[in-house]
Amino acid sequence: MKKWLCTVLAVSMLTGILTGCGSTSGQAEADAPAVESQDTETVADATEVTDDATDAVTDTTDAQETEAQTASEGKTLVVFFSATGSTAAVAQTIADTAGADLFEITPVEPYTGDDLNWSNEDSRVSREHDDESLRNVELTQETPDNWEDYDTVLIGYPIWWGIAAWPVDNFVKGNDFTGKTVIPFCTSSSSGLGDSGNLLEEMAGTGDWQEGHRFSSGASDADAADWVASLNLNE
Repeated sequence: MKKWLCTVLAVSMLTGILTGCGSTSGQAEADAPAVESQDTETVADATEVTDDATDAVTDTTDAQETEAQTASEGKTLVVFFSATGSTAAVAQTIADTAGADLFEITPVEPYTGDDLNWSNEDSRVSREHDDESLRNVELTQETPDNWEDYDTVLIGYPIWWGIAAWPVDNFVKGNDFTGKTVIPFCTSSSSGLGDSGNLLEEMAGTGDWQEGHRFSSGASDADAADWVASLNLNE
């Protein structure tokens, strides 16, 4: 009898153990998918972060390339002095055609009609012509804003007695043209460009000065636009 009871007790205990193991194994298997799901989400999150970082680097690189390209292309500035408006008209057309900025050389003491009467030996321009010490014309502003941003500068002026109108002199002397391409142009009734460009280059002492161009006082917009096209400024 005791032997039988022992046998029954042993079988019961064995059944309990097996049942407990089965429950534990089942619980472990049930937990496994949850862990796997969490790992997958973590990987997905990491991938999104990596993608975002890659996009940010790409955007930064594109911005830097665009900035570098803009810097390499440089900017163009049209500078001019105009006594009667002829040079101003040509300069405006040149700037519009080239997509350039415009800067006017303005004397502190502007020239009046009487000042410009070259036939009167006592007029301002006549006296300045006869006495070079009087040609030191003070300007309201010598250096254009953001001067360092320009790599091409076109300088326009009327011809006075075969040379550039001297209000241009202080502009040329007062600025550093290093690294800039400089192209002079002038307006006149009959005189040519002459040595005006060469004389300005000597005053400047810096810059890559190119051959200039002369426009008649009544030059058309088409004349100015055609000349700008011949310069190939955007290439």
